[in-house]
This record gives sequence, structure tokens and C-alpha cells, in this order.
Amino acid sequence: MAKKPTGESDETRLKKKIAEAVKDKKNVSGDPAARSLRKRLKRVQRKRRALSSRKKHAAGKETDKKA
Repeated sequence: MAKKPTGESDETRLKKKIAEAVKDKKNVSGDPAARSLRKRLKRVQRKRRALSSRKKHAAGKETDKKA
């Protein structure tokens, strides 16, 4: 049986984790855990932007005429 999706997206969950990790540390740039969280967040954002770009491109100019 598959896991049920949570109410929040991966992006918001990662942002919360990063904020949690950053709030109590002074030297964040040297923290490998925070760095990996940021990398995961950037990957998710890239994926979302690419998907929206593909959808927009696939829709073409027909949507402009209908609206």
C-alpha cells in the first residue's frame, strides 16, 4: 500500500526544514546537512519550473485565442 501524500508539497516541507536548521546556527555555510537540504530544494524548484514550462509550451497559442 502506498503512502498517502501530505497536505504540503515537497518544496514547502524543505523550506521549513531549512528554516529550522538555520535559525539556531551561526555558521550555516559549513553545515553539510543544510547544504544538502538547499540542494534538494533547488532540485525540486527546477523540476517544478521545467514542468510548467513544458506545459506552457505544449499548450501553444490556441489557449490565447479561446480566452
